[in-house]
Amino acid sequence: MLLIAAICLSGACGVRNMRETGRAGGNPKCKMRDLARILVGLPREIAWASCIFRSGSPQNGRHSGRGSRQTSLTQVAHSWSLAGNGREIILKMNELRHQIETEPRSRPSGLQVAYVTIDESSEGQRIDNFLLKAAKGVPKSHIYRVLRSGEVRVNKGRVDATYRLQMGDVVRIPPMRVAEKAPESNFVPAGEFPVLFEDTHLLIIDKPAGVAVHGGSGVAFGVIEQLRRARPDAKFLELVHRLDRETSGVLMLAKKRSALVNLHEQIRGNAMDKRYFACVAGEFQNARQHVKLPLYKYTTADGERRVRVQADGLASHTVFNRVKAFQDYTLLEAELKTGRTHQIRVHLQSSGFPIVGDEKYGDFALNKALSRGGAKPGIKRMFLHAHRLTFIHPNTGEPITVSAPLPAECVDFLQQLTQTGTAP
Repeated sequence: MLLIAAICLSGACGVRNMRETGRAGGNPKCKMRDLARILVGLPREIAWASCIFRSGSPQNGRHSGRGSRQTSLTQVAHSWSLAGNGREIILKMNELRHQIETEPRSRPSGLQVAYVTIDESSEGQRIDNFLLKAAKGVPKSHIYRVLRSGEVRVNKGRVDATYRLQMGDVVRIPPMRVAEKAPESNFVPAGEFPVLFEDTHLLIIDKPAGVAVHGGSGVAFGVIEQLRRARPDAKFLELVHRLDRETSGVLMLAKKRSALVNLHEQIRGNAMDKRYFACVAGEFQNARQHVKLPLYKYTTADGERRVRVQADGLASHTVFNRVKAFQDYTLLEAELKTGRTHQIRVHLQSSGFPIVGDEKYGDFALNKALSRGGAKPGIKRMFLHAHRLTFIHPNTGEPITVSAPLPAECVDFLQQLTQTGTAP
């Protein structure tokens, strides 16, 4: 049926074009171009069939010339006219042509192969993580499927998911249909934070308490989203480590992927020294104490992330140094040897010294009393502050130490404790 439609379309246009050419002295070549435009978008088989009637039958692998095209169309129109009323046939053919032209046709998706040259912002990143970021909205299973099938190529060769990209690599990314992005319901305001250190590789800020480091469940945005909005020209900006929402202090971000990879290696190799100030309820007896309790992460019925001490948990190690003892309270410095979620908070709670103001693992009755208006001593936040970070600079190789001053509300709380009296 489609083949017949194509033949009718060609014949109808040919007869009409030749009539107009004869009346107005038009150019036959232009008329044939008009016919070709009508055929654009039709299936390949239809276009091929109508091409035969436009150009004549192939002869020895080549089509006949202009004269043959006109002759062929004339012969087709003449043969159809002999078969019945010519005017009626032409009307039917024009009706069919109109039906074909107005019939909705699926448009091409516009998807095509992309070639990406790797720069320093992606150098050292695994190919699977690179694709997950480059093709946001594509299911992870599909990313790994195109990797296994060889559709993704690096420098024209196959790679597996663990391949790490090098500067100058050319990545072939096949067409992948991305899910339509839902309109953003929450606006992310640009945000700047006190800068403790910054160069071409690193940005280290003093994060305030109450601000999440990144958006997530129940949190529309965090420090990283606000900084990216405030620095739209930054090609690369990623968190090196994390702090709990209610924890203040030193937070480091990488401005180059090479710096991020290097600093993560330092963290895994325990070459980065992170120190925190924590004020706890109770009188901590030992000047220096190692706590090695395995930590197990779980989710509550409300979907909240929690951690508890459990035998089959991850090995965890914190060293606590007593800084100053007060009556019923102690200021400690925590030295992290591992970096588990809520490690300091759970280790202190399990040791019988909950952090002041900790709403998840603290002494809830004490927290309520301390947060009352006019309470002396009183504080309305968790007293946990990342006060110092020491590391090796990923570019220069020099040791760097960055410190964040204790927030005013924490200083005020310690002054109140001093007025109350120190422990004997």
